[in-house]
Amino acid sequence: MLNGLAGMTLNMTIMSDTRKSISEKMQLRDYFSSFISDRRFALFNRVIRNRTRYICLVLEDIYQPHNASAVLRSCDCFGVQDIHIIENQNLYEVNPDVALGSSQWLTIKKYNGNVDNTESCLTQLIKDGYRIVATTPREDAVQLDEFDVTAGKFALLFGTEKDGLTANAMQIAKESVRIPMIGFTESFNISVSAALCLYHFTTALRKQDVKWELSEDEMLDVQLEWFRSTLKDSQKLEEWFYNKK
Repeated sequence: MLNGLAGMTLNMTIMSDTRKSISEKMQLRDYFSSFISDRRFALFNRVIRNRTRYICLVLEDIYQPHNASAVLRSCDCFGVQDIHIIENQNLYEVNPDVALGSSQWLTIKKYNGNVDNTESCLTQLIKDGYRIVATTPREDAVQLDEFDVTAGKFALLFGTEKDGLTANAMQIAKESVRIPMIGFTESFNISVSAALCLYHFTTALRKQDVKWELSEDEMLDVQLEWFRSTLKDSQKLEEWFYNKK
């Protein structure tokens, strides 16, 4: 993979992507692409054009890793890039048999360093311009098809199957949505609920005159992370790229 680079001293500190120009990111992306097939690079370029950060998902204290991992898989399938995982009581680890590798294509951020990680996460999302939208079976919540996807980007909150979202999360959320149901069972499990919401909202969003796509800079950032997570010895390759410049 390293074409004879083994043994070479690579001690250059890799520059953060936030400090790179678009031109430099493109050069690094194209350099990384030389280590994969043309077909795979074409797939990277096709998939990135359908990625969005207009919608993101927040999972609060999920204690069933197979369900949370199924949510990651749905996010990848529907093109939602960012997942925020709040760990107040329960730590989350990806279940590889359920996620089927989807986590390597997503931007996942965990919140577990504060007394109230729910507030830390949601406060940051609000600062980043997101509407905070709770998912709940309550009758006073807006049904999916009545929710206005054009009013601004939004974060969908999902809680545990047993208790739902915490009172703090519900208080911070200014909006709420529900999936209409006509059976005896009170709710879907979290993985099904997330898949239904993602399908509905991503489909609705693409029918509207809304800028839901990633910017060029964001596309490059995400693609670079894809290369780093899938290329063997990607760090050494990146160091070599900067040393030879």
